[in-house]
Amino acid sequence: MFPVVRNALSRLQVRSIQQTMARQSHQKRTPDFHDKYGNIVLAGGAMFCIAVWTYTATQIGIEWNLSPVGRVTPKEWRNQ
Repeated sequence: MFPVVRNALSRLQVRSIQQTMARQSHQKRTPDFHDKYGNIVLAGGAMFCIAVWTYTATQIGIEWNLSPVGRVTPKEWRNQ
């Protein structure tokens, strides 16, 4: 019988949480910092990150896609 009671109580708790959320969703609230500036801050951070990585990739002298083709010449074969 205990699992049945526990299940019923958990359903009652879920319903009360759902009712509370429904009541709160109908109330008008004032926009907070994240509502006002969240997307701007996110876009600014993304632009800063892209700018720093672009500068790093182009200005610090990394040689990309190193390939030994054409740079390494084979040594002469020695017969012993």
